[in-house]
Amino acid sequence: MPAKKVKTIIKLNLKAGEATPAPPVGPALGQHGLPIMDFVRAYNEKTKDKKGEVIPAVITVYTDRTFSFITKLAPVSELIKKKIGIEKGTGKAGREQVGKLSKTQVEEIARAKMGDLNCDTIESAMKVVAGTARSMGVKVE
Repeated sequence: MPAKKVKTIIKLNLKAGEATPAPPVGPALGQHGLPIMDFVRAYNEKTKDKKGEVIPAVITVYTDRTFSFITKLAPVSELIKKKIGIEKGTGKAGREQVGKLSKTQVEEIARAKMGDLNCDTIESAMKVVAGTARSMGVKVE
């Protein structure tokens, strides 16, 4: 059987177990003629144990109007917010601080996210996490 031809790839950040056909899901899938509710049901089923987290989905759309998808880990910024217990980062990074992360916390986040980051070493992954923290107004010690 020949491999299916890929039409496009869609990346969406959605709340785990709470996807609905409303934007951004509906318009993103609808324009490619995909069955929106099939994706919503499958995504919610796959992520129901992580409710409340933001879980990115990478949807591969095929020319025969079928799809497959994989889920990634929560974005680094979400992991940082969860780790230090803040609602959101600052809008004035560099001038305003909303919290502090220790080196061990940075390493924990880097180790958890290692599979999704394009890093070879834990040190480079920690730099990515520290950079994200700084841009959110979180001080890294």
